[in-house]
Amino acid sequence: MADEKIKEAFDCWEKDVYAKEVAKHPERMERFSTISDLEIKPLYTPLDLEGFDFLRDVGFPGSYPFTRGVHSTMYRGRLWTMRQFAGFGTPEQTNERYKYLLSIGQTGLSIAFDFPTLYGRDSDDPFSRGEIGKCGVAVDTLRDFEIIFDGIPMDKVTTSMTINPPAIVLLAMYIATAEQQGVGPDKIGGTIQNDMLKEFIAQKTWIYPPRPSLRLIRDTVVYCTNHVPKWNTISISGYHIREAGATAVQELAFTLADGIEYVKMGIEAGLDVDAFAPRYSFFFDSHMDFFEEICKMRAARRMWAKIMKERFGAKNPRSWWMRFHTQTAGCSLTAQQPLNNIVRTALEAMAAVLGGTQSLHTNSMDETWALPTEEAVTVALRTQQIIAHESGVTNTIDPLAGSYFVEALTNEMEEKAWDYINKIEEMGGIIPAIERGYPQKEIIEAAFRFQQQVEAKEKIIVGVNEYIMEGEDLPIDILKVDPEVERVQLERLKEVRSKRDNAKVKSLLDDLRDAAADEKENLMPIVLDLVRAYASIGEIMGAMKDVFGVYTDPGYF
Repeated sequence: MADEKIKEAFDCWEKDVYAKEVAKHPERMERFSTISDLEIKPLYTPLDLEGFDFLRDVGFPGSYPFTRGVHSTMYRGRLWTMRQFAGFGTPEQTNERYKYLLSIGQTGLSIAFDFPTLYGRDSDDPFSRGEIGKCGVAVDTLRDFEIIFDGIPMDKVTTSMTINPPAIVLLAMYIATAEQQGVGPDKIGGTIQNDMLKEFIAQKTWIYPPRPSLRLIRDTVVYCTNHVPKWNTISISGYHIREAGATAVQELAFTLADGIEYVKMGIEAGLDVDAFAPRYSFFFDSHMDFFEEICKMRAARRMWAKIMKERFGAKNPRSWWMRFHTQTAGCSLTAQQPLNNIVRTALEAMAAVLGGTQSLHTNSMDETWALPTEEAVTVALRTQQIIAHESGVTNTIDPLAGSYFVEALTNEMEEKAWDYINKIEEMGGIIPAIERGYPQKEIIEAAFRFQQQVEAKEKIIVGVNEYIMEGEDLPIDILKVDPEVERVQLERLKEVRSKRDNAKVKSLLDDLRDAAADEKENLMPIVLDLVRAYASIGEIMGAMKDVFGVYTDPGYF
């Protein structure tokens, strides 16, 4: 009866009020939609929440299905971890930047690596020329990590490392560096991205084919479950999927599909699901469509809780939690009028907070031009602090819950994401889907559709396709990496190789090849021994290439 009255009243409003106003003053666009092209109605009412059950669909924070947050007090108890992605040039420069960020209130470290490191190549590799220290810090051997963390107590900070193919090596370096500080593996905390599935889908920094790549992830998960209990072994990343051009729904669906595969992997390795699942974390993009991003994050928590409880039978409520880090959207930043990026980042950060993130990185205004300057990174961090302490949004938990629009959009995103996941399951899971090129193709088509909308001005990007200022100069200073960085890094690598026990390194590399050939062998202990012996990242990854081979993208057009 109540719905009938609302329907009757809505029909009258639509006919007698809304339609007449539109006839006098036409709406700005024929069709309103989110940045991902989900159509948005002019008004939402209880009629858009047919079958809505508060306890089942929304509930309470800290309680299943965690739509409103994984912690019962959320930011009333503890603010999110404030991170700034940092790392550039030499390890010495990165160490200096970390100390600066900690001094101005950052609460967690995040390491950006240069391209050679991301691809598991040494700085003296011919393919590394011109890229050393440019998009992140160069890391060749344990000596570089010793310098990066010099004077930084590794039992007092958490560190997030955005690294994938050589993740097992960088984690070993972190453990070994902490050991030198007298900090045992049971005392260190942080996250290693270690998500190769999204590399094949989106970011494309791969070395080995999918299945041996998954084997390396398995070995780190098993090792850390037994020896490094506070470490988040995988950061299942939707961020790079979104940055490649995916819609919010695709980011949600493909990320959860990857997560399902990683849970299956841990179970197949002989681990109890509740022994490792609580250490899985997620990493999402926060893009420019404010409400779409909030709803994506709310839907993600609810879906993951269902997957873990109902599909995998996890008993520990912490296994049901989706804990996630968020980064504001790099692809939304513009080279034109870069000061506008401060506003974009602030809106995206606010969406992440209202979406219930546990950790947040805010991009700097100059990142389309270069790595951020100290001034730019300070403004980005201050953005988080202003949201935390001045905006008032942290005073109550999930303040947008119950909004007809928010709940309807959350439901719609979940429904459409399940459609994708079910289709992937019909293909046999995410690995066969990747091998068939399914998610790659979907992202390519979504990116193309969005570009068409931008060019047709159906989507306005300020300073790019509207409100353009012709002939403007770059109004900000940018950071430039000194070419001297390359010479310094090459000299350090040469010195390390001259002083280490090269016979021992050679013997250990042979042991690594033997271990890699045995599918049942866990490679983490031998990689740790190699790192402690100052073997380089390129030598370690090269030895495994001899066994695993290399991956070539089939390409999709």
